[in-house]
Amino acid sequence: MKDEVPNLKDFDQRLRDEAHEDLADIIAEEPTSKTQIIAIYGKGGIGKSFTLANLSHMMAEQGKRVLLIGCDPKSDTTSLLFGGKACPTIIETSTRKKLAGEEVAIGDVCFKRGGVFAMELGGPEVGRGCGGRGIIHGFELLEKLGFHDWDFDYVLLDFLGDVVCGGFGLPIARDMAQKVILVASNDLQSLYVANNVCSAVEYFRKLGGNVGVAGLVINKDDGSGEAQAFAEAVDIPVLASIPQNDDLRKKSANYQIVGTAESEWGALFAALGDNVAVAPPVRPTPLDQDALLNLFDASETGGDVVLEPATDMDMRGKNAEPKPSLEVVYDDA
Repeated sequence: MKDEVPNLKDFDQRLRDEAHEDLADIIAEEPTSKTQIIAIYGKGGIGKSFTLANLSHMMAEQGKRVLLIGCDPKSDTTSLLFGGKACPTIIETSTRKKLAGEEVAIGDVCFKRGGVFAMELGGPEVGRGCGGRGIIHGFELLEKLGFHDWDFDYVLLDFLGDVVCGGFGLPIARDMAQKVILVASNDLQSLYVANNVCSAVEYFRKLGGNVGVAGLVINKDDGSGEAQAFAEAVDIPVLASIPQNDDLRKKSANYQIVGTAESEWGALFAALGDNVAVAPPVRPTPLDQDALLNLFDASETGGDVVLEPATDMDMRGKNAEPKPSLEVVYDDA
């Protein structure tokens, strides 16, 4: 009796199907880690630091153990928490201690206020290094200080969303965080950055990553609705809408904490804290450029502009000269 020949065509198809299967969607069980590590991304100046300083303060008031880590080279996250005072950054402290032949201790870089533990990674001086590499170096030092043994309910990471290099994408690329929160406003540039972060999450999900987007915080909300429309388009929830308000602007500029039960804004940040705690990491559906522009009135964004191709003569300008063609032209027979 002849041995049966295996159906290699079917086997090949099964391999192809398996290769295209999204491993990120196959989660056998809930994560067992107690600590939620959450990376917050947004455009520079959009209010991440304001949001995070007040959110972390409120979460601590709610009885949570919170570690806030500023991962933005501007080092403005902890400044708001500490009333405008800049704490020594991990990178500058590490450099100074290394030159002195000393080891960095927790008390050199981590400080407390209102129950929140906070530190800044920092960044290199202008023109003297790579910010992304500084982020990586900072986390390497945190691991040496015992990061994986620390006991926190939440670790909040404040990341600049404008920069798309590997250092700033570390939590997404290496599954360091369970979820991402976006901070944006009703303007094209901040939503462009938010959409870029969604694209990064989607890219690494296809590679087998598990980080998802928990939702969007709309800051300086003027009620025009573009950020809400963006959240609906990429299929993520809105966790909070912080209004465009002169009182909030002044308090933020004066480094005053409003994420406390004693403030009239306390209920807003308490609700945000509750939403952040329970929001699951979902897989977003990032928009292409045209779809992003379509969230806005074309007259405001230039969305009705038609691309006009340039010609070789356009490029040469005053140097333009007719050039003989090398094309062979045959007479009709």
